[in-house]
Amino acid sequence: MSNPNNRFAWTAVYFAIIALIIGGIYAMSTRVNYDWNWSDVPQYLVSTTGQELRAPFDGYVTIAEDGKSLTLAEYEGERKQTYTDFADTYAESGDLVFRDDLLAYQAGLKPGILLVGLWMTLKLSAVSLVFALLLGLVAGLGRVADNPAAKRLSSTYVELIRGTPLLVQIFIVYFFIGTVLKLSAFTAGVAALAVFTGAYIAEIVRGGIQSVPKGQMEAARSLGMSYTQAMRHVILPQALKKTLPSLAGQFINLIKDSSLVSVMALTDLTKAGREIVSSNFRPFEVWFTVAIMYLLLTGSLSWLVRRLEKRMAHD
Repeated sequence: MSNPNNRFAWTAVYFAIIALIIGGIYAMSTRVNYDWNWSDVPQYLVSTTGQELRAPFDGYVTIAEDGKSLTLAEYEGERKQTYTDFADTYAESGDLVFRDDLLAYQAGLKPGILLVGLWMTLKLSAVSLVFALLLGLVAGLGRVADNPAAKRLSSTYVELIRGTPLLVQIFIVYFFIGTVLKLSAFTAGVAALAVFTGAYIAEIVRGGIQSVPKGQMEAARSLGMSYTQAMRHVILPQALKKTLPSLAGQFINLIKDSSLVSVMALTDLTKAGREIVSSNFRPFEVWFTVAIMYLLLTGSLSWLVRRLEKRMAHD
C-alpha cells in the first residue's frame, strides 16, 4: 500500500510542473508582438447573426413602410414570398434580386463555423471507424488464416497501406478513384480514412489473436466447435480485451487524421479554422481553440475506453 505522504508529494510535483508549463506559455505569449483578442472566438462557435434569408426565385423586393415585412414578387410570374421577424435587410424596395441572393438575416442563434466543422469531423470519424473496424477485422483474420490466398492478400493490403502516407492516399482516392466512380467528397474521405485505419487495426487484431494461447483454440475444437465458432466465441473475445488499449489509440489517431481531409471539399474542423484565419488574420486564438476542441474529442474517447476496459475486466 502506498504511503499517503508520498502520494501527496508527487501530486504536488505534478501540479508544480503543470504550473511551470502554463507559466512558460504565458511568458512566451507576452514576448510575441501580437494583439490578442479572444472576444472574436465565441462568434465562430455560436453565431448570433441568425438565419440567412435568400431569394427562392428572381423577383422584385418590396419592404413595408414600418420595415417589419419584406415581400418578394416573382419576376415574370405570380409567386410572392413574404418575410417577417428579420434583424437586418440587404435589399431595398424596388430592387431586382436573383435566386439565392441574400435578402435579410432572421434573428436567432445558429451554430458557428467551428461547430459546423466539429460536426463534420465527428460524422466523418464515426462512419470511417465503423468501416475501418470491419475491414481491419477481416484483414486481421486473413493474416492468421491457413488459406495462402487470404494471408497474402491481407499482407499485401497491410504493407501497401502502411507503407504510403495518408495524404497521398487521400489524393489518390479523391482525385483519381473518386473522379472515376463519381464519389462525393464525404464518401471519398470516409473511404480513404477507413482503408488507412483498417490496415493498422488488422495488425492489432492479428497481434491480439496470436497472443491468445493456442490451447484455447485446441480446447474449443475438441468440444466440437468449428474454426469459425471457436474464433467467434473463444478467441476474439479474449483478443478484444488484450487489444482494447491499442484500438483506442488507433481510434484517437483516426480523429486526428481526419484533419487531412481538409484538402478536399469538406469543411471539417481544421478547414473551418483555416477559413476563419484567412478572414480575420488571428491565427493564434483560432488554432488554440481548434486544438482544444480536438483535445475534448480525443479526451472524451479515452475516458469512454477506460470505462469500457474496467467494465470488461469485471466480466
